[in-house]
This record gives sequence, structure tokens and C-alpha cells, in this order.
Amino acid sequence: MNNSKVQEEAAFDNQKVRSFNLSVLTENRSGLLNAVTIIFTRRKINIESINVSETEVEGVSRYMIVIESTREQAEKVVKRIRKLIDVFWAFVYENDEIYYQEIALYKVPTRAFLDGDNAEHLVRNNGARILVIEEDFIIIEKTGHQHETKDLLEKLKPYGVMEFVRSGRIAMSKSIRRTDIFLQELHNHH
Repeated sequence: MNNSKVQEEAAFDNQKVRSFNLSVLTENRSGLLNAVTIIFTRRKINIESINVSETEVEGVSRYMIVIESTREQAEKVVKRIRKLIDVFWAFVYENDEIYYQEIALYKVPTRAFLDGDNAEHLVRNNGARILVIEEDFIIIEKTGHQHETKDLLEKLKPYGVMEFVRSGRIAMSKSIRRTDIFLQELHNHH
């Protein structure tokens, strides 16, 4: 392939809207979530999911933000996020560059499980588990990718889903980078 053809394909790929995962390492400070989300609001980019949690490094949090955008938009957002005072660093990942999961909970009437084994087999065959059994309802838990949790929701609808909730994505990069060493290198560089 000639060089101009490669550049054309790269430019096209850069403009294609798809899912991006933004991993942001920050100090654990109140008010930072608002500062981060304003960056997306100003650019009219919808956040598909967001999860904030502690890391293995004390006082450091990781935001995992999923957006649908072009690579160019995702990289511009990350550059802006990196300028926030309490942000150590931010990364852009495509789905094939990370390991990720989501968790979903489904509330289904208990009577659905009293009418034979179908509902119970459905739960088992979809890699889900029964989390809670109450007199009036059962809570089912499913961990997986979004399409898997949505698929189970569709399969449970005939049983009368009373409630459904899905978490934000949690993810780890496929790189061998260690957070503590990376942060120390950043500190030494500045």
C-alpha cells in the first residue's frame, strides 16, 4: 500500500464514530466529577457510562468513561481533561485495548420461578446467578458486556421484569503498566 493510501485510511478511521473508553487517574477530591463532566457537556458529547472507583494507590481514583465519538474528539477531550489540576493523567482506549465488564441486576417476580424450571435454566444458561430471593421477587445478577446484559433482559421480559439496572463499565488496560510506577514516573518528570 502506498503512503497516501495509508494516510487516507488513517484519516477516515479518525473520523469514524465508535465507542471509546477514557481512563482518568485523579486525586480523590470532591467536585472533580463535575469538572470532568462539564468538558463533555461543552462539546455536546454524551457519556454512555461513567464509573469512579479507588485504585490500588491510596488517594488515587480512576474514572472509566465510555463515549461514542470520533478518535479525534476523544483525544481532544482527553487533552482537556489532562489540564485539570487534580488529574494525574488520562488515556484513550478502544474496546480491544482493554478488559472490561459491567454488572446488571434484574428484579423478577418470584412466581416466575415457581412455574417450572424455565426461568431457572434461563439464569444458569446465561451465566447469571440468583442474588436474593424474597417472597415477592428475586434479584438476578449478571456480569458481562453490555450486549450480554441486554440480551438477558430481553429473555427475562416475558417473566415480568419489575426493575433493571446496569452499572458503568469497569476496565483495565491490556498494558503491563503499573499505576504506582507510572504515577512516580510522572512525578519525577515534572
